[in-house]
Amino acid sequence: MANPTSPKPEAAELNAAFEALKSYAQGSSRGALVPIDQAVKASLGDEPARAALEQRLLSALHYGGSAAAVEFICSKLALIGSKPSVTPLATLLGKPEFATAARTVLETIPGDSPARALRKALPKVEGLQKIGVIHSLGARRDEESVRPLTALLKSEDSGVAAAAVAALGDIATSKAAKVLLKFQPKAPPILQPKFANALLVCAERLLAAGRKADARNLYRSLATSAQPRHVQQAAARGLEVCSSSR
Repeated sequence: MANPTSPKPEAAELNAAFEALKSYAQGSSRGALVPIDQAVKASLGDEPARAALEQRLLSALHYGGSAAAVEFICSKLALIGSKPSVTPLATLLGKPEFATAARTVLETIPGDSPARALRKALPKVEGLQKIGVIHSLGARRDEESVRPLTALLKSEDSGVAAAAVAALGDIATSKAAKVLLKFQPKAPPILQPKFANALLVCAERLLAAGRKADARNLYRSLATSAQPRHVQQAAARGLEVCSSSR
């Protein structure tokens, strides 16, 4: 069912907006693109209209344009994008000027294909782009990423290793928890705070999922004098919650 509260732009207005998008750049008037905003809102709940608009946005993405234009397109795909958007977006993951916008959409599209695309891109990108892909896999809580992320804990790039630690904490499966517990003792000092935070996040999510025994195990590993006081306190509170959750 179409969205009754969102006016649908006239075809001529929408055509003009997509034409303006070709030359849209930082500092350009945003007003020329309003019909696209309206079309996106009107398509919500109207599957044929949504699919047609998605294809039109992907055509504009293929055309290219400025970083501002790509960011605008991605902001709309984040609202209506689906499986057909995955491959076109994945091609942008190695491009510094477009990678963040593309990842933002891939984090939101449902199904398995976005996570597969991110995993496939992981060994192909470097530096900030690799760190970004790692964070996106964590944001999607992709269980299949535990193995490749485990390998990255040994990375000589401390930023990559730290991102892998955080992503494992976000994924928060029993397998991810075991990896964090295994690697924490031998991690360099610079990564110890990252491990502590990831273990806390992992414990909280496991507890919320009803995995009380797994959560308790993580909290106990942190409730030691080797950890900073604030970590000990957070772990102690977690253990109290575990004890009171029957």
